[in-house]
Amino acid sequence: MDAIRWEGNTLYLLDQTKLPVTEVWLPYTDYRPVADAIRTMVVRGAPAIGVAAAYAYCLAALAGEGLDEAKETLAASRPTAVNLFWALERMERKAKECGGAAEPLIAEAKAIHAEDVAMCRAMGAHGAAVVPEHARILTHCNAGALATAGYGTALGVVRAAFENRKNIRVIADETRPFLQGARLTAWELQRDGIPVTVACDNACASLMSRGFVSLCVVGADRIAANGDTANKIGTLGVAILARHYGIPFYVAAPLSTIDRSTPDGKHIPIEERLASEVTTIGSTRVTPEGVPVFNFAFDVTPADLITGIITDKGLLTAPYDAAIRDVFAREEQ
Repeated sequence: MDAIRWEGNTLYLLDQTKLPVTEVWLPYTDYRPVADAIRTMVVRGAPAIGVAAAYAYCLAALAGEGLDEAKETLAASRPTAVNLFWALERMERKAKECGGAAEPLIAEAKAIHAEDVAMCRAMGAHGAAVVPEHARILTHCNAGALATAGYGTALGVVRAAFENRKNIRVIADETRPFLQGARLTAWELQRDGIPVTVACDNACASLMSRGFVSLCVVGADRIAANGDTANKIGTLGVAILARHYGIPFYVAAPLSTIDRSTPDGKHIPIEERLASEVTTIGSTRVTPEGVPVFNFAFDVTPADLITGIITDKGLLTAPYDAAIRDVFAREEQ
């Protein structure tokens, strides 16, 4: 399963705003509409955003347009997802090496794409080890193949456990207001034959109190140097409830999602999205005209609520500042 394709110097994105009702692939030959697609969540999920932006950078090179302007435009599309900036900086380094030639840049974007799939599979292998037999896994938002180059982060852990013949079931929080859990996570898992049940976000406490949840696994859009983690709004509440009920709470993310330049969660920029995502469901208005809303796209889960961070290089445990320093030191040797 994938949501991003590069064919004949054209980027194709699966329009995730149309799922699960219809599957529509949109073609892009200009980087500017790709920035709009990222902003409007045609493509979403931190790793997927990074891959899409890398290919969009190639579109600018193919058109002979300014790469600095392309990078700036793409970087402004979603402020929280650190993989976006990581991928663009990697593409910029490659552009300096090759003088902005399109073909080497396309090869670099394809490498980022392939590496992301490999990282997700590695995360799945590491994460499956913490999933007990007969687990009932609660997840929030969508951190699956649709949110990555393929396979998924949190859902990569789920897929690996399922492939290892563990008798698991998944509870997908609906994830208001954009319903990524209800629309996307349930769609992915149903297609893979993995048992999944959708639950209202406000049912989380009740499900945990009744013993319906044995562990939680979520993705991440940015992880600070101390382990504080930004993920889709509502994740913090899940983590707090999991702590209260003694349920393990894991974050699954590649090393590229860890931003060592951000010291802690207080320094993670939190995107605020359009009020219309809250005030309407489809074309139906559900709040009174003129009443303001909060629509923060993410919240920050403090590191002390996280049981472990599942990365492509293994499981990190507290103290996270030391664990993060150590894993990057090993990678940089």
